[in-house]
Amino acid sequence: MAEINVTPLVDVMLVLLVIFMVTAPLLKAGVPVELPDSRAKALAEAAHPVTLAMTRDGAVYLDDVPVASGELAARLTALPPGADGKPMPVTLRADKALDYGRVIAVMGELNRAGFTSITLVTGAATAEPQIEPALEPALTAGSGAGQ
Repeated sequence: MAEINVTPLVDVMLVLLVIFMVTAPLLKAGVPVELPDSRAKALAEAAHPVTLAMTRDGAVYLDDVPVASGELAARLTALPPGADGKPMPVTLRADKALDYGRVIAVMGELNRAGFTSITLVTGAATAEPQIEPALEPALTAGSGAGQ
């Protein structure tokens, strides 16, 4: 018999495929952040976006590396541009317990450094998000045209 039996090889390859399929999603989130939920549609993922994570205690991580509060602007301007010469797209993962002003301050630093393509990451919500009763009058009052 001069043939090679490839059945064991196929079995090993299928097991490796399953292992990689299970572990790949676990490798995405390096900094543990409790994301807010949203019913927005998922966007297509960029090839190598810059990931900026903000934890519950206000710590900022640039691609899983901690950044001191004063050096965020310098670290952002030091990032190389993409292949097309434009700044890389940024993925911002902010904990839902953070102060809104802190998230906006980091977004302002991103804009000042030239990053205009910022994606806010949220969790997938299965039900309609609950709006606190204290916020409902402010949301309905400010929903008029021209405001």
